[in-house]
Amino acid sequence: MRYGIFSDIHSNLEALEAVIKAYQKEKIDKYLCLGDVVGYGANPNECVEIVSNLASTTVAGNHDWAAIDLLPVELFNEDAKFAVLWTGRQLSPAGKDFLRNLKLTFELDNFVLAHGSLDAPQNFNYLLNINSCTATFELMRRDLCFVGHTHVPVVFIKDKYGKSSFVDTDRIKIVPGNKYIINVGAVGQPRDSIPQAAYCIWDSEKQEILIKRAVYDVFRARQKIIDKGLPEFLGNRLLTGN
Repeated sequence: MRYGIFSDIHSNLEALEAVIKAYQKEKIDKYLCLGDVVGYGANPNECVEIVSNLASTTVAGNHDWAAIDLLPVELFNEDAKFAVLWTGRQLSPAGKDFLRNLKLTFELDNFVLAHGSLDAPQNFNYLLNINSCTATFELMRRDLCFVGHTHVPVVFIKDKYGKSSFVDTDRIKIVPGNKYIINVGAVGQPRDSIPQAAYCIWDSEKQEILIKRAVYDVFRARQKIIDKGLPEFLGNRLLTGN
């Protein structure tokens, strides 16, 4: 089975369409979304519609919840708060219903999905380093956990001896007995100094995880953010991937 696993679209229609076009060349069997379909960008309804039709499972992100009043906007910085409130006003009733019905975590055959972490997933904790992964590793009943939220692709590993490490790589082979937390990066707002949209492929037969990139029209995505009256910073950061 080849899974297309992606996260943090953030209403960036240009990035999402580029990722889908790239996935169409990869013989994907099933699509999974790790949340934050909305927030920051100019096309929340279009992105919700595409993801709801494409992904067999989507888990909730913090911006998804905030846009439908399930998470206090006071938790966000001023630019993010502005975008969340704007997004909430733009969302269609169908879009709001889709986001409201998303689960926080989801388990499949041999892996689990979350936006931030498995411990208190409603708090949307950030897995930024090995120490922050401890609780999630302890809660994992599967060998693999796919997450997003930080917008930075990275793989955290806990080997069968209990030693933890991380790797910044675009390809990793799964070793039996190890546990893995895989951050798939961001489709719509990368923050690792690479402006291209990030997406992940999990090949369960080859036991291989790939992180790939798709080039998209960042200038068009930026201009649409500005034209909608959203904070200019949210558009400008797309140009640098930070």
